[in-house]
Amino acid sequence: MKTQAMLLVAMVLAGCGTIQTVVRSDEAAAKSLKDHKSYCGAVPRIYSGVTYDFCYLNAALEDGRDAQVHDPAPAIVLLDVVVSGAMDTLLLPYTIYRQQADGSIVIAE
Repeated sequence: MKTQAMLLVAMVLAGCGTIQTVVRSDEAAAKSLKDHKSYCGAVPRIYSGVTYDFCYLNAALEDGRDAQVHDPAPAIVLLDVVVSGAMDTLLLPYTIYRQQADGSIVIAE
């Protein structure tokens, strides 16, 4: 049971929207959403982790795939929304500064 919990935490943090948008470069976050064919055009830096997760869910399904089958499972992404929301709240002073200094992370150009 402990191993399963640690695996779940590792999976969530590896795909954590806040990690993707605050720690990694803007280009890496934008490329990740472009590769996933997200319909989002930009991700604001304030609560960027939560926005990233919803942009990840707001993507075109692959041809021949059922709407119930999405990679990763929507339940894991929705769990990450909670984790990202908490982390985004802690990082709010920094992300407000970055939003004013650098603007949003542009996905589609």
